[in-house]
Amino acid sequence: MKVVEVLHMNGGNGDISYANNSLVQRSVILMTKPITDQAISDLYCSLFPETLCIADLGCSSGANTFLVVSEIVKIVEKERKKHNLQSPEFYFHFNDLPGNDFNTIFRSLGEFEQELKKQNGEGLGPCFFSGVAGSFYTRLFPSKSLHFVHSSYSLMWLSQVPNLIEKNKGNIYMASTSPPSVIKAYYKQYEKDFSIFLKYRSEELMKGGKMVLTFLGRESKDPSSKECCYIWELLSMALNELVLEGLIEEEKVDSFNIPQYTPSQGEVKYIVDKEGSFIINKLETTRVHWNNASNNIENINNDGYNVSRCMRVVAEPLLVSQFDPKLIDLVFQKYEEIVSECMAKEKTEFINVTVSMTNKK
Repeated sequence: MKVVEVLHMNGGNGDISYANNSLVQRSVILMTKPITDQAISDLYCSLFPETLCIADLGCSSGANTFLVVSEIVKIVEKERKKHNLQSPEFYFHFNDLPGNDFNTIFRSLGEFEQELKKQNGEGLGPCFFSGVAGSFYTRLFPSKSLHFVHSSYSLMWLSQVPNLIEKNKGNIYMASTSPPSVIKAYYKQYEKDFSIFLKYRSEELMKGGKMVLTFLGRESKDPSSKECCYIWELLSMALNELVLEGLIEEEKVDSFNIPQYTPSQGEVKYIVDKEGSFIINKLETTRVHWNNASNNIENINNDGYNVSRCMRVVAEPLLVSQFDPKLIDLVFQKYEEIVSECMAKEKTEFINVTVSMTNKK
């Protein structure tokens, strides 16, 4: 599986699109907003740039993409009015992998720009938008061309599935039953990827430029703890039920692994300090409950349905690269049942790690 070719959220505006099943991600953007607000405010007030270049990495599509833009513009406009300055020109780069639904973003742009002008008044400077297709584990922008980088719920995705020397039997992600070599391989891939990411962003950000990143993460020291791996463990259970029913080959489950790593605060700090390009200004953990997972009003009280839809829009493109697409509906029917049973018995939360940094170079 080549991650760069198959990893993307379900596009469009349909029932199983990311646009209609991304309330958790929206909640996290709003929950971490004070950190982003502080970073963009500090940046603007230290430079007062006439042009402000901003990149949103792993932008996906839908309302969350525009939420980030509108919040940043709002903060800058507030500060420039305080200082009685002319509004800067805004240049926003939307980045994601080539399979991302950029078309939906740009079809919605005209309506969004009108709303942006309405919210901020006639004095708002011109806003320019571009789509940048490519992996953020490569160089994406010219040297020293960016003022600010934002990324939310994207950087836990790895550039590739880790090279495993042992099979992760019965699992599709790290789990308590995974061999130690599997856990080690996952961390090794994450450390390599995040270090490369920091290096490239330090080259693209101007000196003093800011970056705010939010990962799906964990508080536990154990990378295979339930607080970060349980959501995938339950999907493994659904797939393994189909193995028992003879609908999926056991080997196909054993050879399929999710290219993701959910870091702790300590791991993020260690890698940032080791790579050396950035100063950490803020590093904190937040929590959001699994049940905050869908825009589907008809199923607002069906937690299993909502979480299943939320995960489907993320995992489906990966699953269809390995398993028969005709089985995907059945996989998520079983997953919904398993998740519902789990949520009725246990407290289920996503852990988020947010870091705000300044480029030294």
